[in-house]
Parts: sequence; structure tokens; C-alpha cells
Amino acid sequence: MDDVKPDDAEAEDRRRELGETDDPVEDELVEAFDATIVEGAERLTRTWRGLIITGLFGGIDVGLGIMAMLAVKEATGSPLLAGMAFGIGLFALRLAHSELFTEDFLVPIQAVVSGHGSWGQLWRLWWVTLVTNLAGGWLFTWLIVVAFPRFHDDLLATAEGYFEGGLTWETAALAVLAGSSITLSTRMAQSTSEDLVTFIISLMGGLLVVGLGMLHGALNSVIVFAAWHAGSSIPFLEWLVWFAWVIPLNMLGGILIITAPRILRTLELARAERANQRPADNR
Repeated sequence: MDDVKPDDAEAEDRRRELGETDDPVEDELVEAFDATIVEGAERLTRTWRGLIITGLFGGIDVGLGIMAMLAVKEATGSPLLAGMAFGIGLFALRLAHSELFTEDFLVPIQAVVSGHGSWGQLWRLWWVTLVTNLAGGWLFTWLIVVAFPRFHDDLLATAEGYFEGGLTWETAALAVLAGSSITLSTRMAQSTSEDLVTFIISLMGGLLVVGLGMLHGALNSVIVFAAWHAGSSIPFLEWLVWFAWVIPLNMLGGILIITAPRILRTLELARAERANQRPADNR
């Protein structure tokens, strides 16, 4: 804090006088920071069994959203309404405390930066969640395809549409936006304890990511799996190349656009937390 300019120091002193804590940022940010590191530490320290189960259920919840999306698409023909319906799956993810790969950016990274976990634990969380999301989605979408043959045509058309753009700047931008949008939705949902608000945020996330046709490695892959179950001829290698293109861009969007600025905004709190210098009554 020695490099703080006089005007900045005066502003911090004034904020401390007005706020309920002695931390150098707004009370709302302090509350969000504390909630983030607690949740992040819990995710990072899950057992292997816990990680696998929450990741599998994440894929199943995504499948639930796909089922709602297909039903609304069949009834209305509107991709925007269908995308909003997909938000039911995002809502299920949050209520059930399941894991979706792109929800694992801001929360656990903030915990690691604040000294409540390691980068190795973060890497374990990421790859286990991604793999089990795909596995859970594969299994659940098989049930959807068997139960609702009338959805087959929409599934095939939707899945094939992901590969039409190729590997271009446009598809790169769609993947970056998908990662940032899901991460931002997670951030907003964490700021409220009201289920109704969380539901609205979930619908917004579905509208933006699915309704606007953004590219999300895990979500879109589960739809591709459903299309395979329905008889799609999409080559496995084509999906694999697409997946290797989209996932890093999802990470770039979630980490660079949303996570990094948030961490910089609360960097003083993270430094103090890591050094165990935050007063207990500030939390």
C-alpha cells in the first residue's frame, strides 16, 4: 500500500468511514469476495468422488436444458425462446450445486490467488469437470433421443450448424463471448441469495449463449452427442478439432474478460487474505 497516492489514500480513508468494514473497497465487493473464496475453496478441495459426481450431474443438468430447448424450439420455432428455455438447465446447475466447466473460472481462481488453494487443485478441477460434463451429457442425451424421436431433426440441424462457420475470427469471437457470458452469469448469480433472481439470470444466460448461437465447448458438445445418438454423420475428428478450437477460447473469454478484472478490482483483499492480515470482523 506504500505506492498509494495521497488522493487515493484520502479516498480509501473516506470509504472506510462510510463502509461497514475497514477493507479498502466497497462493502458489496467485500461480501462478494468472501463468498467467492469460500465457495472456491470448497470446489478446489472436493474429493475425487465429489468432483466426479458433481461433474456428471453438470452434464445431466445441461441435458435437462437441451430437452427444454428442443421442446420450445419445436413449439415456437424461435431460437431466442429456445435459448431462454435452455436456461432451465443453468438454473438446475446452480440449485443442485453441480459443476459446469466454464463456471470454474472466477470462483476457484479467486480462491487460489487468495491463498485458499493451489494451481494444481485448479487444474484437477478443470479437467475432471470437463470430462465428466461430457460423460454425463452423453448418457443423458441418449435417454432424450430414445424418449423423443420427434426432436431428431432439430438436433441434427443444430449440431451440424456448429461446424458450418469453420475455424474463423467469427467463430473465435463467438467462443470467447460464450466463455465470458457464462462466467459473468455465474458472477451475477453468486451476488444474490434469491432463487427468483437466480432463475432470471439463468434465463438470461441461456438467451445470450444458446439463443444467439455462441459456441460453448461443453454445452455444444453435449448437443453433438445427442445428434450422434440420433444418427448424425458428423465425423468424430471434425468434432475433436472444433472442440480443441473452442475450449481454449471459452477459457480466454471467461478468464481474461471477466475473471482478471474482478481479481484486479479486489487485489488488496486477495493480498491481505493470502498474508492472513484481514481482521476477522471484516468477514
